Amino acid sequence: MEYAELSPDHRISRVIRGNWQLAGGHGPIDRAESVADLAAFADAGIVTFDCADIYTGVEEIIGEFRETYGVERGRAALDAIRVHTKFVPDLGSLGQMTRRSVEAAIDTSLRRLRTERLDLVQFHWWDYGIEGWLETAGWLAELRQAGKIRNLGGTNFDTAHVAAMIEAGVPLASMQVQYSLLDARPERAMVAACRQNGVKLLCYGTVAGGFLSDRWLGQPEPEAPLENRSLVKYKLMIDEAGGWSVFQELLATLRSVADRHQTDIATVASRWVLDRPQVAAVIVGARNRSHLAANLAIADLALSEADRAAIEGVRGRMGVPAGDVYELERDRDGPHGSIMLYSLNSKVA
Repeated sequence: MEYAELSPDHRISRVIRGNWQLAGGHGPIDRAESVADLAAFADAGIVTFDCADIYTGVEEIIGEFRETYGVERGRAALDAIRVHTKFVPDLGSLGQMTRRSVEAAIDTSLRRLRTERLDLVQFHWWDYGIEGWLETAGWLAELRQAGKIRNLGGTNFDTAHVAAMIEAGVPLASMQVQYSLLDARPERAMVAACRQNGVKLLCYGTVAGGFLSDRWLGQPEPEAPLENRSLVKYKLMIDEAGGWSVFQELLATLRSVADRHQTDIATVASRWVLDRPQVAAVIVGARNRSHLAANLAIADLALSEADRAAIEGVRGRMGVPAGDVYELERDRDGPHGSIMLYSLNSKVA
């Protein structure tokens, strides 16, 4: 496994296990088995885990894992674990945020994760038109100063708002963004801004909900309704990138690269993102340890200049979704924004 430093006391594996699938939307969850699966990932070197306050039950599962892992493996092993959570207030509560409500939310995550300090809190704000996002970021910075948070990050802020937070003195260590061969929006402005300010990118969507995989090579374009909301989301990205025909060209190119390395399309797609400037880690969802070998393979793969040239050749025939990071998704009346769920925290609570 490869590792990166978000700060002097915050070392992460460059492949992060995403845990949204433990929220129950992908089938029944066995809690004890999930805890054992998390330990298997940690033992293999994937010691960083992504979750959120809006993922039903996931912080509690990871909290149980942390406690069990410390007892069974010892303090040193537990100290290597990093858990990245999120603070995602519901859309309807944005205009009503107070310092007390923010601290209460952080205290809830502390309790669920069974820890005295959150390693990374990644802050999201649904609507820039509603005031309070910068003040809320400041309150989170105060909670960091108070010792409840190790590091602060953001989730899906655009470049201008990242710059505004930094200018206001909010110590951002990272920004979590969607970044893939289908969605290179971070390259427009975000990468340069993060490089200038020492902010690292943590990237999700690297396999586009499974579209960037061998499963879809040579397949006809799927028709609505698609199986789940994730597929709807990433099929929209395929359309933005130029449509099914050029997407198939991309898959064929990735397959040729994968053949040279005896691996698969998904591994190549994630490795490509991991090699991009300012990217500290890729976040790959895994429901159980059956995905562990594939996740480890990302760190093992070394793309050659010929591999990158082949990928760039097909990228040159693709489009890039419009706007800055998460700009399309912020239009709640548009196709990207209309599929978002804006009130998950009230359901979790």
